[in-house]
Amino acid sequence: MFRLFTKILRTGIVTERVKAPKDAELEQLGIAIKRQIDRRFSGSIAIRAVDAGSCNGCELEIHALNNPYYDIERFGIHFVASPRHADVLLVTGPVSRHMQTALLRTYQATPDPKWVVAVGDCAACGGEFGESYASCGAVSNVIPVDMTIPGCPPTPEVLIKGLLGLMNR
Repeated sequence: MFRLFTKILRTGIVTERVKAPKDAELEQLGIAIKRQIDRRFSGSIAIRAVDAGSCNGCELEIHALNNPYYDIERFGIHFVASPRHADVLLVTGPVSRHMQTALLRTYQATPDPKWVVAVGDCAACGGEFGESYASCGAVSNVIPVDMTIPGCPPTPEVLIKGLLGLMNR
C-alpha cells in the first residue's frame, strides 16, 4: 500500500485539462430552446432515450447533455425513465430484431402528441449494419420518425441544435 501511495505522489496529475464549450454559443442555443419550450410546453419537456441496439457512442453524447458543462436541465429539458411521461423519444442505433417489439411498445406507451428523433447515422439509415436477419436497420423502418440528427456520434451541441430544430418545425 505504501509503495502505491509513493508511486502516486511521484507521478502526480496525469490527466488533461478539459476544454469548456464556448459559453456564448451554448447560452444562445439555450435561450432559444428555452423560449420554444416555454411557448409550447409550459416550461419543460421530457425526453425518453431508447437504445435500440447501438454501440453506445450516441448514448455517451446524450448523457453528456446532463453534465455540468452543458446542464441541459437549466433550459427545461429533462430525461425521464418511463415513456408514459415523455414528450420526445430519442432513439439511437440500428433497431435490432430483439429490440423491435420493445421499441414498438415504447412508442405506443408514449402519449400523443409525441416526437420521435433518430439520433446518429445508425438510427437514420442503419449505418454499417443496414438491414439483415438480425437488424431492422433504420428506426423509420419500425416507427415513424419526425426528425433525424446525423453524426457518428453527434456532439451535444448538435443534439441541442437538433432539438431546437424539431421545436421550430
